[in-house]
Amino acid sequence: MANAFKKAANFLGLVDDEELDLAPEVVESTPRRGFRGRDIQDSETPSYLRNTPSPVRVAPVRTTPSVQVHEAPVVDRIITLHPRMYSEARTIGEHYRSGQPVIMNLSDMEESERKRIIDFASGLVFGHYGSIERVTSKVFLLTPPNVMVSNEDKTAAAQASFFNQS
Repeated sequence: MANAFKKAANFLGLVDDEELDLAPEVVESTPRRGFRGRDIQDSETPSYLRNTPSPVRVAPVRTTPSVQVHEAPVVDRIITLHPRMYSEARTIGEHYRSGQPVIMNLSDMEESERKRIIDFASGLVFGHYGSIERVTSKVFLLTPPNVMVSNEDKTAAAQASFFNQS
C-alpha cells in the first residue's frame, strides 16, 4: 500500500526519483490461527479466505462502433423522389446511404406524414454527417458529406436587379 503512495507521489512530482524505492515489500508469513487457536492449513481454508489473490473478473467493455470512412462515390446523378406515403422513406434512406444526393418532393403527401418523413430525413442526414436544405416549402435536398452545395448562386440571384424593374 505504501508502495502505491510512493508511485503516486512520484507521478505527481512530489518525490525525486532517488527518494523513490520501488523494491517490493517483504511480508513475513505468520501462521494463521483458526477457531480455538488451532493453526489453519491452506488446504483446509476455503478459496475465498486464502491469502492468495483471487482472479480479477473484468466486466466486458461495450464500445461504440467506430465510424467507418469509405471512399466517396462518384456523384454522377441526383435522385429525385416523390413519396406519397411514409412507407416510402426507406427508398430515400437507401439512395442517400449509397452516397447520392436526394431531392424529396413532398407536395403529394399529407401534412402529418410530411412532418414524419422530414423528421426521418433529418435523422438520416445527421447520422451520416450530411446536410438537409429546404429548396421550397415542400421540396428538400439531402446531401451526403462528400457533396457541397454552393450558396453563391442563391445570393447572386437574390441580389440581381433583373427582377427589379423600378
